[in-house]
Amino acid sequence: MNASAERFRLERFRDYLRLLAELHLDRRLRAKLDASDVVQQTLLEAHRDLDKFRGESEEELAAWLRQTLVHNLANAARDFARAKRDVRRERSLEDSIGHSSCRLEAWLASSDSSPSHRADRNEQLRFLADAMALLPPAQHEVVVLRYLHAWPIADVAQHVGRTPPAVAGLLHRALVQLRGKLSCLESFPREP
Repeated sequence: MNASAERFRLERFRDYLRLLAELHLDRRLRAKLDASDVVQQTLLEAHRDLDKFRGESEEELAAWLRQTLVHNLANAARDFARAKRDVRRERSLEDSIGHSSCRLEAWLASSDSSPSHRADRNEQLRFLADAMALLPPAQHEVVVLRYLHAWPIADVAQHVGRTPPAVAGLLHRALVQLRGKLSCLESFPREP
């Protein structure tokens, strides 16, 4: 595969990785570090080390990229805290990112688990992440909190400083916009 094709193959995961990074970037670091910076570092390292990737499927590539993202998020937290590396914390972060990826997959899950259906779901995950990247910030935040962190609407409302009906409106508008962009995906939540 030539360098341009490799770059394109990795670039397709940018919004997916950014969404995961936004979910797991320590809130205390957000003033100092943007999730996009961590994703850029992840993609640079992946491009540099692509010859070390031993998988074949897009699923395996996504898992490899998530692992690189985990290490970069842990390194960023360690560097900013100037604390001794805590392997348990890195493991916890890895588990948390894996769990978030599973939540994204569950959002799009079907009863089929053949390799072709799994590949389709992985492609849908990337489309979802791309579409979510286009949402206005307030809508993006409430969708992430409600559906990817599974917070009740009341907790989301308190966190973002809005009323539950206002959050419900943001969620509704976000889901309408996402459904419009991703009309091929039928398993989007129907609330509120």
